[in-house]
This record gives sequence, structure tokens and C-alpha cells, in this order.
Amino acid sequence: MRTGPAVLTALALVGGLLLAPAAGTVGAQDRPPTDQGDPRVEAGVAPGAGVPDPRPGEAFADPAVADLQRTASEVQAELGDLAGRVRAAQDEVNTASAVLRRARAERAEAEAAVAAQQQEVDEFSRSVFTAMGRPEEIRLLLTVTNPKDLLDGSTMIEQLRRGQDDRLGQALRRHRAAVTAEEAAAGVERTAAERAAELERRQGDATNRADAISSELRGPIDAANAAVVAQQRAQRERNAETAANWKAYTDKLAAAGITPPPAAAMRDPSALPPGLATLPGDGGGPQAGVAQKSVDGTRLLVLPKETIEAVSAAVAALGRPFVPGKGGQGPTAYSCDGLVRSVFAGAGLDVPGSAKKQFARSAPVKAADAQPGDLVFVGPARYGVQSVGIVLDEKTMLAADARLAGVVVADMPSGESLLGFARPALGPRQARPAPRRAEGELNWRCGGVQLPARPGGGAAGGQAAGAWGGYPNGLIPTAALCPIGVGAHVLRCDAAQLFQAMSKAFAAAFGRPLCVTDSYRTFDGQVDLYRRKPSLAAVPGTSNHGWGLALDMCGGVESFARPEHAWMAANSHAFGWVHPGWARQGGGREEPWHWEFTGG
Repeated sequence: MRTGPAVLTALALVGGLLLAPAAGTVGAQDRPPTDQGDPRVEAGVAPGAGVPDPRPGEAFADPAVADLQRTASEVQAELGDLAGRVRAAQDEVNTASAVLRRARAERAEAEAAVAAQQQEVDEFSRSVFTAMGRPEEIRLLLTVTNPKDLLDGSTMIEQLRRGQDDRLGQALRRHRAAVTAEEAAAGVERTAAERAAELERRQGDATNRADAISSELRGPIDAANAAVVAQQRAQRERNAETAANWKAYTDKLAAAGITPPPAAAMRDPSALPPGLATLPGDGGGPQAGVAQKSVDGTRLLVLPKETIEAVSAAVAALGRPFVPGKGGQGPTAYSCDGLVRSVFAGAGLDVPGSAKKQFARSAPVKAADAQPGDLVFVGPARYGVQSVGIVLDEKTMLAADARLAGVVVADMPSGESLLGFARPALGPRQARPAPRRAEGELNWRCGGVQLPARPGGGAAGGQAAGAWGGYPNGLIPTAALCPIGVGAHVLRCDAAQLFQAMSKAFAAAFGRPLCVTDSYRTFDGQVDLYRRKPSLAAVPGTSNHGWGLALDMCGGVESFARPEHAWMAANSHAFGWVHPGWARQGGGREEPWHWEFTGG
């Protein structure tokens, strides 16, 4: 994970675009003069030298903050475990309480049965003493005239007495069993309640530790946010200089009367369009897909029409926000491979959608032959193909960078971080093996840690939507987020942009925009909510609010019965927003106000 001021200092990006058309052999019909001088022509160099970007896994350099993050992760894991155990213990208490209620009801019924039988016995006894004046069984005993009549009468009375005793005995035995069951159930409930109370106490202790950690992290995160703001300011200057340099290059081509030919016309170095000369590659042979032209003693690099259009589109995207996944296809926000796919496809060149497939299917070129508009792939190999950029010159590339949360000019990777180059203008190739992430290694994407999206996210699901930008959940600098147009609420940039579109559509239906009570939630905000509502809130550090991917809404959306909620249920999917299953009516933990972004 990346955070802290040390990281942001290491990420400082200065320097600019160096367009460096290389010298090349020229056909016999157009050999350049021998006194032409240095064949590399600078199209403009921004002041300063670029500071190398940190390689994945090396950027998080502040040991104190790293220790706090590790402790926070441990507390998060403990809170998650305790939350599950508290819920299980409470379930045991609820089950024991239900058993106890049934036992008490059974004991009460048994007492009633005993009382009823005792009343019958009492009534029978009274009848013995009051039957003298009535022709009943007792009188029969006193008036019999022979042994047979006496025997018959005695048997009948004995049977009556024995029936009364049996029913009373059964009632008493039932009562004793009910009392025993009630005592046992009460003991189970008491034990379960004690266990739940102990777990809740431990949960409270862990919450206090999380609160202390969030307090310690607050300073570094504030410093990180300030550094990101300053860095983004410097990055905007570098982006602007790069855009100016690229325009200067295309203006030179236009001024020289050079119309870039289509890529298909430049794939065979032996059959270039008239007036163009081959550009030598490493080893002396001509390169395919690029050329050069001598103009007034200066040799200009000539790129295919599609390549120039793609790079121009990428330069126009500088400053657009970074977003991971499918939402990064533009035009408002980009991932690294989404940017490459978008600009080259828009120019008419077929490029696969993922960085790994782009590596596998694009025509490779040697590092020494890399030219503007080529692709550069970033590793190290143990992380697989974790990022892709567009070459601007031998020192810089253009990429959508998760760490800066935007499309930026960055330094070219070097060492083990450099996986290779490819040239989209040469068309797709048969797939070649691409580096694969080693078992157990983190999944890096576009320069930041990327966790896979998982279903059931949010407070009830307990599943994170996935890290992005290299920042921890709830510890994302606000400079890396975007406003949603409602108060001070912010979200991940693609979520913010599509929320605004959804709010506009909602306003067309109801005459007012969407109402929001909660959006991005900081780590300490999650701790505070968890302390107040542990049974409802997500474990701190796992909430989708902490990724800037969840909203709590008002204005009618918070009620299942309101038309505003029905509108959201019917239309939110079109804008990448969903009401998670657990929050729906009958879903377990009903939260009509909670909505999550899954991508547009």
C-alpha cells in the first residue's frame, strides 16, 4: 500500500517531453548529406530532470506509517473476527432465550395442569363426605345387603380414586420435568449472555485501538493529501509542457508539408510512400511502421497517421481522472490499458483491452528502437504486466497512473520494471507468452494495488469493492477523489461523474437533484460509526464508503414506499449504481438509503 509524505516525495514528477527522432539509413535515391550533424532533433525539453517513479512495492517508505498500517490491518482483522463471533454469540443467546421462553411456558402449563388435577381430587374428597344423603357410591357401601353388592361398589370407588391419583401424578411429573428444563435453559442463556458480553467488551477494546490508530494516521494522511495537491499542481505543469511539445512536433510536420501516411503503407520498409526514408533499427536494419524525412537539413520522424491521432488523443486526455476496471475506457476517466485501448481504437488500430493481452498480441520492438506512439509495458515480471504506457521519447511516457489518480506524463520504467515495447501500428500478432503474476504476489494494476471486485460488499456483506490508487480503505487523499456536486461529498472520479449524470436524470423526473447524506468515509469516520452502530456498520477499513464507492441517500430514496426509491431501483443500473441485495426489502439488513457503484 502507498501512503504518507515519503511516498509522495518519491513520486514527484518533473521534466518534460523529449521528442527524439532517430537517425536512419536512407534509400539510394535520398541519401542525407554527411555534414548534417546530430540526427536527433529536440522538439522541446521542459526544465529539470525527471525523478524516477518508485517501483511497485517500494514506494511505501515511511516505516512509522507502515507500522501503523500493519497494526490497522491487524485490528481490522480482529474486528472482523470479533464481529462474526459477537453475531454468533448473540445468535446463541437468542436461541437460548427462545428455548427458555418455551420451557417457562411449558412449566406454566404444567402448573396449571397440577392445579386442575388437585381441584378434581379435592372435589372428589368432598363428595365422599357429602354423599350420605344421595343415592351415590358411598351410600351404596352403607346400604349393601350382600357381599356381591359390596364388592361391586368398592371396586367402582377404588377405580375412581385410582384415576384421580394417576392424573395428578402425571401432572406433577410433567411439572417437575418442566422446572428442570427451565433451569437448564436459564443456565444456557446465562452462559451465552456472559460469552456475548465478553466478546462485546473485546470488540470495544479493538474499536478503541482502531480509533487510536486513526488518530495517529490523521497527521500523515493530511500531509499526504497536501503533498498530492502540490504534486498534482506540478504534474499539470509537466502535462501542459508535454502537450505544447507534441503540438510543436505536429506543427513541424504540417509546416514541412508532410502528410502522415496510414499505418498499412508503412509496414513494409522497402515500399514506403514517396519522399520517406527508412529509419534504421538496432543492428542497422530498417524499422517497420516508422520513417523519416529530411527537411532543410533536419530529419523529422514520420509516424503513421493512426499513431499520431492516438498520441494526440492521449495528450488531450492528460489530467483526466484515473479509474480502474471497465470504467477506465473513457472518455471522462481512464485506466492505463483502457486509455491505450481507447485512443488506438479511436484512431482505427485494433488493440486488445487488457495490458496483458496488449503485451501478448502487439508486435514487439527492441528497447533501442522504441519511438513515440509505441507501447511500453511495466512490471516487474513477478507482478505480471501491471501497467502500460505510451512512449513519448526515450525518457518519458504517457499513462493513466493509479498513484496520481490521473492521466499523466511519467518517467519511463527501467531495470526489472521495464518488460518491453510494442508497436500498435504494425497490427496484431499471434499471441506470445506474457509475464504472469507469481503465486502470493500482490496484484498491481496501473501502478497501484488492485483487489478484485467481490459481490456482497458494504456494511452487511463485509466484502471490499477493491483497492485502487495504492491507498488504503478510508485513507485516500481527497485530492485523489472528485466532488459529486452535493455539498462537500466526494467519490472515486468515475463514480462521481456518473452520479452527477444520474442526479441530472433524477432531477428531470422530480424537479430536484438527488439528496446525499454520506459518501466517501474516512477510516476514523468508519471507526466512529462502528463504535456507535457495531451491528450495522462495516468493520473499519472494509466499507465500500472507504473506497469512495458508496452513497447514503435521502430525499425519498431512503424509503422503500416512496416513488424516488422506485425510480432509483429502475434507473440506477444505467449509471453504474446498484442497491445491493442485502440492503433491499427482505434482504436481511434493509437499508433503502444505501447504494453502491459497480462501474458504468
